[in-house]
Amino acid sequence: MSAPAMKGKVYLMGAGPGDPDLLTVKALRVLRAAEVVLHDDLVSSKILDLIPASTQVRNVGKRCGQAAISQEKIHSLLISAAREGRQVVRLKGGDPLLFGRVGEEMEALSLAGIDFEVVPGVTSAMVAAAAAKIPLTDRRFASKLVFVSHHAAGDTPAVWDDVISQDATHVVYMPGADYSEIAARLSAGGLNGRTPCLVVANATQAEQQIHRTTLHQLALEPHLPAPALLIIGDVARPLPHFEEGGKASPRAASKPHEEVLHLTDTPIRA
Repeated sequence: MSAPAMKGKVYLMGAGPGDPDLLTVKALRVLRAAEVVLHDDLVSSKILDLIPASTQVRNVGKRCGQAAISQEKIHSLLISAAREGRQVVRLKGGDPLLFGRVGEEMEALSLAGIDFEVVPGVTSAMVAAAAAKIPLTDRRFASKLVFVSHHAAGDTPAVWDDVISQDATHVVYMPGADYSEIAARLSAGGLNGRTPCLVVANATQAEQQIHRTTLHQLALEPHLPAPALLIIGDVARPLPHFEEGGKASPRAASKPHEEVLHLTDTPIRA
């Protein structure tokens, strides 16, 4: 009697921002056990270096130095490898569930009867905000958080008319180099030209760039990095800092209250 065929599986996995320290423990374990890895072009070389030498690795990103690989071809590669009984990783930058065509890949795998699992990753918005040392929400002036992509299907501009809000932080994924157009759209939606903006490229990596500006100036900046992530909102203002003489810096509404806690005054429960 012949041995039963091995059952293949596909992992739709996020590689995070590029720093291996921010790869999840589960993602690292899955990556080291993978037999086939199909990765996007923006996955960092440091992450790819973690893949065993025996693993079959292929770049299926849309910026490859070759003819673009169609989404249908990616589906076919995933399904074929899984049907051969192999453990397959579809590796995407950031988190796979955000602006990464993962919905199409889920549908293709489900229709083909292929077992798959989603392994989340740290998304670019969180990493960019952490690198710039800003919050994404703040109860004083940002009660909403809006993630948008600059382009929809077919590379047409995404519709933002119903999501632009004064009390929101707006994060634009994949802005390309169209900062002037983005600024015009947000201004037309009612945002003030003085609204702070951050352009963050290659967060957590040696090539990291953080550029602070305003919505008005965003349209006039001649040399902004790309690819990058754009954060717009009052949360993007620089943090207050200590100044000699006890003066508060511009962002601080008032001097923070300082309180000394005398821990010995409070009984410690065993």
